[in-house]
Amino acid sequence: MKFSKVFLHIIIAFFSASIAFAQNEKVTIEFGPEEIAYNDMFTITITVQNGRLRSYDNFPDMPGFIKRGTSSSSNTNIINGQVSTSQSITQNYVPEKEGNFSVPGFKMKVNGNDHSHPGQKIKVGPAREKRDPFRDPFDDIFGRRQQQQPQDFVDIEDEAFLALTTDKSEVYLGEGFNATLAFYVAESNRAPLQFHDLGRQLSEILKRLKPSHCWEENFNIENINGETVLLDNKRYTQYKIYQAEFYPLNLDEIKFSSVGLEMIKYRVARNPSFFGRNRQEDYKTFFSKPKSVKVRDLPPHPLKDKVSVGRFRLEERINTNPVITGSSFTYEFNIYGEGNISALNKPEIKLDDNFDFYSPNIEQNIIRRSGKVTGSKLFTYFGIPNEPGEYDLSDYISLIYFDPNREIYDTLKSSVILTAIGESKKNQTISASDLGSFYDRLNTGDNTLRRRNALADIRLFANVMILVLVVGGSALIFKK
Repeated sequence: MKFSKVFLHIIIAFFSASIAFAQNEKVTIEFGPEEIAYNDMFTITITVQNGRLRSYDNFPDMPGFIKRGTSSSSNTNIINGQVSTSQSITQNYVPEKEGNFSVPGFKMKVNGNDHSHPGQKIKVGPAREKRDPFRDPFDDIFGRRQQQQPQDFVDIEDEAFLALTTDKSEVYLGEGFNATLAFYVAESNRAPLQFHDLGRQLSEILKRLKPSHCWEENFNIENINGETVLLDNKRYTQYKIYQAEFYPLNLDEIKFSSVGLEMIKYRVARNPSFFGRNRQEDYKTFFSKPKSVKVRDLPPHPLKDKVSVGRFRLEERINTNPVITGSSFTYEFNIYGEGNISALNKPEIKLDDNFDFYSPNIEQNIIRRSGKVTGSKLFTYFGIPNEPGEYDLSDYISLIYFDPNREIYDTLKSSVILTAIGESKKNQTISASDLGSFYDRLNTGDNTLRRRNALADIRLFANVMILVLVVGGSALIFKK
């Protein structure tokens, strides 16, 4: 019993600490110094205290500076049993020339919230001599610095490549296929590699990569994490950069051009020392190979230009059965499956005097996961029966679609048998829509076009009356 109470107190304390920890999360945006040398780097740093840096917008572009790589760090402190953490990401900027520059204020979305910075003025002065932080400190002690030859760096052959892959080489019109752009590094690779300025590069890559005649469902990769894959019996680490599901909108072949990704590749010292500088930063651009996907037309069908393409199933629900004539009921036609959920058409509705159906409310849910796009689209109808009887709703509501796996057209039909009870409301509906005797005479009246000059007749009469008054008045004046 005592153990249970102690355990309960521990759990409560743990959750209380977690809640307090989450509430104390603080985000700051820090600029580097206001004065730097021409050969120095200026930095902007995002720091999250007592939390994790989950997402952030692209760092701003600065006039007079070029983005040059990012770095990250994390820190954990435990003082008197209190735990505090911080996580930072730093964007480096290289000045293009000397002078005075002004960085305007900007906003960045960090962890889903907007954070602003008022901006800053920066003075870039002449280049200065730097002390090499990687030099061997024992060179000065033993007087070897003047005699030592410059370090020789060599380029190590890398076992890495950039590739765009698709899960299908041929699809039907409207059928989805998955495209992934990823960087692959072999487990046996010895060449040091590192991503840099990925946000800017990816923006340029996608301008060239995305096909214009396809509907895109983007998987929105925010964090690049390595995943082990096996290619030709060789183990690689795959870093997914971009992934999307595409649905062709016409029969044109889909062509993905070659794109390049610049990576930081370090050159390694030929004779490494314990304290010396053992690698040198360099850059290499990796290029993907072009890729194409063929598009096939759908088989002949009267509605092939209107049907949706995918694998779907139906779930339906009606709120009441039986229903009284003249009273409304709610019917849900819910489509689940894999395909272009956004482009799913409304079911076909048969209209007659037995029912009044109103335009549906529509709700859709799209899930992008494990290289597939699935989801649901709910059509909620309101209907009113006008005649008593039993009705098979499959005769009134249906959806035709094309299944690319089975290569056939199929139909989603309702399985609900609706029972309507009560008196006929058909005559009441007709009476309610009667517009009166005036409209009844429209079918029997003469529809011959006639010219009407009523305004001209009135003008002529007015002119004659004016003339009579003038003549009469003149006669009276002359007589007097």
